[in-house]
This record gives sequence, C-alpha cells and structure tokens, in this order.
Amino acid sequence: MSYGIRIKAWGERACFTRPEMKVERVSYDVPTPSSVRGILEAIYWKPSIRWVVDRIIVLNPIKFENIRRNELGGKLSKGSITKAMKDGKSPVEMIIEDNRQQRASLILKNVSYVFEAHFEMTGIKSDNKDDQNPQKHLEIFKRRAKKGQCFHQAYFGCREFPVNFEWTEETNITTVYEGTTDLGWMLYDMDFTKIKEPKPLFFRATMKDGKIDVPHYQAEEVVG
Repeated sequence: MSYGIRIKAWGERACFTRPEMKVERVSYDVPTPSSVRGILEAIYWKPSIRWVVDRIIVLNPIKFENIRRNELGGKLSKGSITKAMKDGKSPVEMIIEDNRQQRASLILKNVSYVFEAHFEMTGIKSDNKDDQNPQKHLEIFKRRAKKGQCFHQAYFGCREFPVNFEWTEETNITTVYEGTTDLGWMLYDMDFTKIKEPKPLFFRATMKDGKIDVPHYQAEEVVG
C-alpha cells in the first residue's frame, strides 16, 4: 500500500544539470525525479520509507537565462586528507584564488511546480516500532510541510537555488501549457544497487498539458 502527498514548490532560479554536459552547466526544462526526491527527503525521510515521484506539474512558463559563476576547478585529494588524519597537523585546504574557474550556466528562472509522490515501506527494521506505521510517516510529513520545516534547506538542483514549499490539497490544477511536448531522455535517478559502481537511470519524459507522469522505478520505461 502506498501513501500519497502533494506539495507546491517555487523559487527564483533552478538548475537540473544535464549529465551529458561535461564543462558548462545546462539545465533540463523541468525537474528530474531525483531532484524532486531530494526535496521530499529534505522535508522528511526515514530509512523505513522510500519516496517515489508520481507526477511533476509545471505551473510557470519554462524560461532560461545565462549566468556566469565562480567555481572551484578541482577538489581535495584523498592523499592530503589521509595524511592529515594520520599526523593530525597537515593542512586540509584549497586556495580558491589558485583554483577559481568561471563557468557559464544555462539555468531556469521563476520556477513553480506541484509535485505528486508517495512513499513505500522499505522493510528496514528499527528499534522504534512506530517506524513501521505508514500513517505516522504520512502525518509527520504533512505537519512538517505545512510548517515549512525541513532537515536541511531544500534546493532546485544546486544548493544556491533554494526551494520554497507548502502543502497543497488542490486537485484542479491549471497550467500555462496545452498539448503534448516530448522533453527527450531525462535522468531518472541513480541506481545504488552496487554502491561502488552506481549507474544512472533514464526515462523518456513527455509533458501533457503541463503534466509529466513519472514511471515507477521498476517500470520498463526506466532504463539504465
């Protein structure tokens, strides 16, 4: 049995980066299911539940803008961290002036969505017997969403693009789009069955009247 929820989420900017773009960031037209899952988990998550995205509804017109951002050109090496852990005094640092790179990004602006999703029980046991009570998880999520509570700041793809969200029970949702739009292949999520070798999963996204129905992660439409 699944337990469904619906939230509205909006923000000034968003960037759901296409993985095929290796240097410059280019956003998908709409949120990926994995980014929506991240938002839901920021509001409420427990090991005993798994969030599954059912539908993404696009409320505002899809608009892009070009920006330039300063980013680090590298990351800390594993060797320097290991050395610091062993001797307790080696510096663990990166000088940003030596590693700064300016990169262009094609991002979304003035975004607003409604996300429909449900959670499934994972079967993972815990010392708290209430963790096996799905109604409890539903009520906690609903209460937290209504109060705007989250474990960490939810974001639209990148941490610098925060999400505003609210619980909604509106069912008659109208959008600015009519007809069917093929959005092409889109990243669905990462398959962590093999922790050391996670692989990306994709699905063919189609927007009908502003609504994107997301297949279940076990459906044939999701391919690796």
